[in-house]
Amino acid sequence: MSLRLSTVILPYRRWHEGGRSTWQRAEQLGFHTAYTYDHLSWRSFRDGPWFGALPTLTAAAGVTDTLRLGTLVTSPNFRHPVTLAKELISLDDISGGRVTLGIGAGGTGFDATVLGQEPWTSRERADRFAEFVSLLDRLLTEDGSKGVSYEGDHYSAHEARNIPGCLQRPRLPFAVAATGPRGLELAARYGQAWVTTGDPKLYENGTPEQSVQAIRGQTEKLADACAALGRDSRELDKILLTGFTPERGRPLQSLDAFVDFAGRHRDLGFTEIVIHWPISASDFAADEKIFEQIAMEAPAQLR
Repeated sequence: MSLRLSTVILPYRRWHEGGRSTWQRAEQLGFHTAYTYDHLSWRSFRDGPWFGALPTLTAAAGVTDTLRLGTLVTSPNFRHPVTLAKELISLDDISGGRVTLGIGAGGTGFDATVLGQEPWTSRERADRFAEFVSLLDRLLTEDGSKGVSYEGDHYSAHEARNIPGCLQRPRLPFAVAATGPRGLELAARYGQAWVTTGDPKLYENGTPEQSVQAIRGQTEKLADACAALGRDSRELDKILLTGFTPERGRPLQSLDAFVDFAGRHRDLGFTEIVIHWPISASDFAADEKIFEQIAMEAPAQLR
């Protein structure tokens, strides 16, 4: 299988001041999927413009035709499965079945406290994530005319109806971001894809070789989680979100550098590499001409 190339477009531009044209350009460049971050605010962008993920994807669906759209990633931090399911079914319909839900347990940043709650412990995040994913799966797949009812430790639903359901069947695909055992089990059970950013402990002082070894270990653990459920891990797409390994932005410095980086991860079994759309004066600054060259020429070199 050829390695697919996708991008992340952060939602910091007003739609009519560069937002719309960026999503259209992503389609013109041939990206497989254009994702956006599903946060209420994020890191250094917290004090500047930042728009909602699902309205942005809905707008993008209206100005593109073939580009897949998705989140990297949605989390339980400020979302509830019942309301999220309704929005996803709507987005899937509007886009003509072009949506992938990237989904993760969430972190401890702004999103974790913006609603006034105390940050959840890592165990509580894992508990909520497990319940969140399983209920969302039911809401998106079960017969909407009967409704879905559920009483859990963290989430509830009472005769939640989602008629007519997803355009994609049995539901839109889940790309589950996970590295720990419980998250990997969820990816193995519910995922059509698995997402990683690498090993965060290596970001500051690790080497590219150490990163590849750590990611190889993650893929092996995913395979074990799949085997425990009687599933072949090769059934799952494997997605690497770049920018968080020791290489940081170096793979975007030239076409050759990117092909070398992507090739090493393709050899680990990855089927999709995601690169950030350049943003000047940020961690994602890059030469736009080189970025476009990579988009247009790298996939052919990675077949």
